[in-house]
Amino acid sequence: MAVYANLTVDQGTDFSSAVDVTDADGDPISLVGYSVAGQIRKHYNSSTKVDFVATVSNATAGIISLSLSAATTNAMKAGRYVYDVEIDLNGTKTRVLEGQLEVTPGVTR
Repeated sequence: MAVYANLTVDQGTDFSSAVDVTDADGDPISLVGYSVAGQIRKHYNSSTKVDFVATVSNATAGIISLSLSAATTNAMKAGRYVYDVEIDLNGTKTRVLEGQLEVTPGVTR
C-alpha cells in the first residue's frame, strides 16, 4: 500500500525530494533492478499530465529522487493537483507514494 503525502511546489522554482521506500517494519526495500515513474494531474481522470523526473538514487538503501525543473513548475497553474509514484520490476508495478500536490503562485518573474 502506498504512503500518502501532500507536497507543496513553489511555481517557477526547482523542486526536488528524496523518498525512502521501506517495508512495514521501516527497513529499506532494495530497489536494485527497479525503474520508477511519477505523474501529476489536475484530476485523477485528466488527460493532461506532468511527469516527475524520477530516478532510483540509491538502490540498496531504497531511495527514490523526484524533481521538477523551474521551467516545468512555471508552466503549471497555481492550485491543487494529484500525483503518484510507482516502482516497476519487470512489468510488476507497485505504487509507493501518492497524494495531493499544491503549486503555490509565484510573484518574481
